Amino acid sequence: MKKSCLIAVVTALAAVAGALAAVAVYLRRREKELDEYERLLFGDDDAETVEPEADPAEEAAPAEDAAE
Repeated sequence: MKKSCLIAVVTALAAVAGALAAVAVYLRRREKELDEYERLLFGDDDAETVEPEADPAEEAAPAEDAAE
């Protein structure tokens, strides 16, 4: 095999390897980004919702009004 042909083959293989590495890096970063979005959108929310507690006297009042 001629030296120039060997150089062309090695150069082509290096280009293919570089392209595959670039795709792998892109997909890894994209997957991490999508995981972060998924965690933000659908993740477990540690915050607790605080509902106002009704006063026991207010809860009993409608029942007394109904008895009258």
